[in-house]
Amino acid sequence: MNKIVFLDEYSIAGRDLSSITSQGEYVAYENTAKEQVVERLKGADVAITNKVVIDGDAMRQLPDLKLICVAATGMNNVDLEAAKELGIVVKNAVGYSTTSVAETTLASALALARNIVYFDEYFHDGRYAKADRAFCYDRFTFEIRGKKWGIIGLGNIGREVARLASAFGCEVRYFSTSGAKREEAYPSMELKEMLEWCDILSVHSPLNERTRGLVGREELKVMKPTALVINVARGGIIDEAALAEALDNGWVAAAALDVFSVEPLRESPLYNIKDRYRLLASPHNAWSAAEAIDRLIECVANNIRTWHEGK
Repeated sequence: MNKIVFLDEYSIAGRDLSSITSQGEYVAYENTAKEQVVERLKGADVAITNKVVIDGDAMRQLPDLKLICVAATGMNNVDLEAAKELGIVVKNAVGYSTTSVAETTLASALALARNIVYFDEYFHDGRYAKADRAFCYDRFTFEIRGKKWGIIGLGNIGREVARLASAFGCEVRYFSTSGAKREEAYPSMELKEMLEWCDILSVHSPLNERTRGLVGREELKVMKPTALVINVARGGIIDEAALAEALDNGWVAAAALDVFSVEPLRESPLYNIKDRYRLLASPHNAWSAAEAIDRLIECVANNIRTWHEGK
């Protein structure tokens, strides 16, 4: 019987794991610090990790380890070269969060466009109860219908965002971070051209050598001062200090971030933005609708199953 160890089970939010636990001797830890990885994986055939790093040094001390299941799409936390060298199979999960992340992207655009957070607070902090008029025009709002929506990275999530944005009446174009030329339903543009063109920018690409720091100070300065910037991909793609500067100086109107260069984000200029309603932020949970987590669990379970069957 295979020994299966989940290093950060908290990431599954208490959902049913029976499709995984039924496949072997199962051991789970709420979370795991770097110095605990080797000790906790001793004797394990299968390791499951969402964000816990498994590096080459750890792998070399784990002769029984045969499979690493990343309970996520990105595999930045696993030393893939070392795994290949040691004959350890690494499998990730794909497709589980497409709907959840795409819906969050649209919700973020609507929340920023209509200043929903500000008006919700206006009601709940008692200002509306004390007002002498029915309407509040403290903040500018606008519709997204007819707006130009630029997408960085037209993978599964990017395409779903494009479909939803089109359904809302937006004109959609995209920038390919890989440079690949494909037949798509939407026109492609070069990055600078798209940044100048778009009213809404959303990021859906992986973090790699081509995309790290892709949107920085110079890129933000060419955008419209009315533009919205949304990043639900990886934190390192947009320079956070540059974005804070852009929001404070009015180079862009507002931003929504669900991902950060370091998570949790301890210190950052993003915490000190002059007008906090210009930034809508969430702790990397765009992906984590209940249905998406259940699909993720099934992806991991299937990865263990197919590995065991030798497929």
